Amino acid sequence: MSDAQNSTVWLTQEAFDKLTDELDYLKGEGRTTVSAKIAQARDEGDLSENGGYHAAREEQGQQEARIRQLEAMLRDAKIGEAPAGSKKVAPGMTVTIAYDDDPDDTDTFLLGSRELIGVTDTAIDVFSPQSPLGAAIVGAKKGQKVSYAAPNGSTINVTILEFGVYSG
Repeated sequence: MSDAQNSTVWLTQEAFDKLTDELDYLKGEGRTTVSAKIAQARDEGDLSENGGYHAAREEQGQQEARIRQLEAMLRDAKIGEAPAGSKKVAPGMTVTIAYDDDPDDTDTFLLGSRELIGVTDTAIDVFSPQSPLGAAIVGAKKGQKVSYAAPNGSTINVTILEFGVYSG
C-alpha cells in the first residue's frame, strides 16, 4: 500500500467542518488570546519565577502542535465514507478479527479515529491505522491472516473475519 493511501483520512462532512472551525479558531482568535496572555505575564517582570508566563508558553506550544496536527489531518482528508464495496480493510471501517484462529476470541473495532470520523459511540473500540494492529490489517482481505508485534515484543496473529463501512 502506498503512503498516500495509508495517510488518507476519511471524514464525515460534520467532522471535517468541526475540525476546520477548530483550526480557524486556533490560527486566529486562539493565537491572539495566547499571545495576549504571554504579553501580560511578561509585563509582570521576572520571567524565571513567573508561573503565568510559563503556563502561557506551554499553552502556546500545545496550541501550535494541535494546529500542525489539524493541518495534516485536513490535508489528507477525504470527505464521505470509506468505499463500501472495498475488498480490502481501510480506515473508516469496522473490522472483526479472530486472535490465533480462535472463533471464540474475536474483537470488533473501528479502524480510524473517533474525532476524525465523528464517532460519539464509546461502546466501540477504536484503533488508529498507524497502531501496530491497524498497520497490520490495512489492505488485508477477508480471511487473510496477518501478524503484528505487540508493545511487549510478542507476535500476535489475527485473521480478518469481516469488515465494512462504519455506520454508527
